[in-house]
Amino acid sequence: MSTRFWCETAWVDGKVATGVLLTADETGTLTSVETGIDTPPTIAEVVPGFTLPGGVNAHSHAFHRILRGRTHGDGGTFWTWREVMYSVAAKLSPENYETVARAVFAEMLAGGYTSVGEFHYVHHEPDGTPYRLGTEAESRRPRGDVSVGDDEESSARAHAMERALARAAASAGLRIRLLDTCYLTGGIDTDLSAEQARFGDGTIDGYMDRHTALSESFATEFPVVSPGESFVYVGSAIHSIRAVPAANLPRFAELEGPVHVHLSEQPAENEACQAAYGTTPTQVLARSGVVASNLSAVHATHLSDVDIATLGGAEATIVMCPCTEADLADGIGPARELADAGATISIGSDQHVLLDALRETQGLEAGERLRSGQRGRFSPAELIASLTAGGARSLDLPVGELAVGKACDFIAVATDSMRTFGSVGEQIILSATSADVTMTVSGAQVRVRDGVHTELGEISELYRAAFAALGMEG
Repeated sequence: MSTRFWCETAWVDGKVATGVLLTADETGTLTSVETGIDTPPTIAEVVPGFTLPGGVNAHSHAFHRILRGRTHGDGGTFWTWREVMYSVAAKLSPENYETVARAVFAEMLAGGYTSVGEFHYVHHEPDGTPYRLGTEAESRRPRGDVSVGDDEESSARAHAMERALARAAASAGLRIRLLDTCYLTGGIDTDLSAEQARFGDGTIDGYMDRHTALSESFATEFPVVSPGESFVYVGSAIHSIRAVPAANLPRFAELEGPVHVHLSEQPAENEACQAAYGTTPTQVLARSGVVASNLSAVHATHLSDVDIATLGGAEATIVMCPCTEADLADGIGPARELADAGATISIGSDQHVLLDALRETQGLEAGERLRSGQRGRFSPAELIASLTAGGARSLDLPVGELAVGKACDFIAVATDSMRTFGSVGEQIILSATSADVTMTVSGAQVRVRDGVHTELGEISELYRAAFAALGMEG
């Protein structure tokens, strides 16, 4: 059985089209995209306003949402903010993290995203002990004992935190690329701190073994069967040059699929890298063979001209997170120069200062204007591409455009609100906010309508449950 949506206007093939009829099969995959259909068929749901492919959030740390509005009291720095983040990470368990993530992922959908790259590093129990199947008493095993294939149970290792995120995303209807993150050191040549113990796998072999087991387990539990109905994918990530020794980096060139990395977010990171390796983080990655077309560099704020040429020449993807970069006083990265050098630009919400795909995208252009003193650094069409196709490339997901064979994922934006009334065509990308997202669809199913999740209900109530699960006041 097929599902049809008739869109008043929509972004198709890089331009505004009118009377767009979307047809999806029973898996939620687009089988037909027709334009110029003046009258909606009686069996199609009418979608007023302007329809965009679903936004792709290429960089997320779900639990960071708990910090929103709680870290501004005394100013501070990125590094003092990080201490507050650690305190929240310490509270997470598989059970409460699923509750937290479900609320965050529902808000993402309401904010205009239909896919996410979850940069996940809270792998183990707070003391670093890996989770196992069974009761809590049975769950403990010596740290580092993560070999693959010991027995039937070990091959189906719990991966409890990873499963919590996957279940939360699937239940909300958000497509997720779980970016399994390697985090081995607290700084260059520095052991993990007590707060970081649960992030680590001991050695690069420990990470690779656990990553292989996770990928194999999820391939069975969450099989990829079709673009529309497959919601859980696995990828890999290097937390940063601080957290993975340079000698270990070549191992990531062996992996297939997307590889993400935090890159040059703070000047202190560059300085430490220069002192240890005599060059920039980008060049350390390049020497290791990691800079390639499957690499996504997150932030990429403080780059040299050589770094820009290296990333662009490799046709890497850059994940800009404008609202977080402003909130943490990271700085404004050279997005235009990177794009001109050959890199693809995408968008992430990182610590979720806000979950508003449109405002985040507007932040990309706003930062460029403030940095350069020029308007129109990115055209409206380029901004839409960064939010949609750019993120799809970053995460290697079958989304990002309204086209046959892609997942039927889209958002509808009101064109008659007090914010958008009078906006011309695609320029609405610079005037609308999440308050104008009237409908979010993934897999040809309406997930959010007028800010309320169609299955999970009021998103504020989901957050009430999430904060209660963490033992925190809202």
